[in-house]
Amino acid sequence: GARPCIPKDFGHGSLVCVCNATYCDTLDPLVLPAVGSYVKYESSKAGKRLERSEGKFQPSLRAPGLLLTLNISTLYQHVKGFGGSLSDAAAMNILKLSQPAQDNLLRSYFSESGIEYNLVRVPMACSDFSVRPYSYDDVPNDYELKHFRLVDEDVKMKV
Repeated sequence: GARPCIPKDFGHGSLVCVCNATYCDTLDPLVLPAVGSYVKYESSKAGKRLERSEGKFQPSLRAPGLLLTLNISTLYQHVKGFGGSLSDAAAMNILKLSQPAQDNLLRSYFSESGIEYNLVRVPMACSDFSVRPYSYDDVPNDYELKHFRLVDEDVKMKV
């Protein structure tokens, strides 16, 4: 089964789950619900951490409060997946961890016992989360990109 969150309080209502070289919380593998049912995952400041619950869709409900209506006959978009950004700052912090802590952290994002990210956005050149400004070709009028090169940040942290 899933390993529970060990909360750490940084104050100001900021609880995080401990993930280090020896422990990281996990989730049970995703199981799709039966037709007509849904699965909800909820996190809260009160301590819920991706708490799973199930329910059944009802064809018509006349009740006060929030009403969510799903039209399953019309598809508006296709979801390719879910993920996050790997900035210079994120890579620098990950690389400062011990190898076992890095393994646990990456497993918590990308494995079936984690949140199963399958996409990562990597900034091209520097961003506001870089320690210095840089680009791939600073030579004016180099339209053929003869001076294009990756910088150390890309080679060591992103590629």
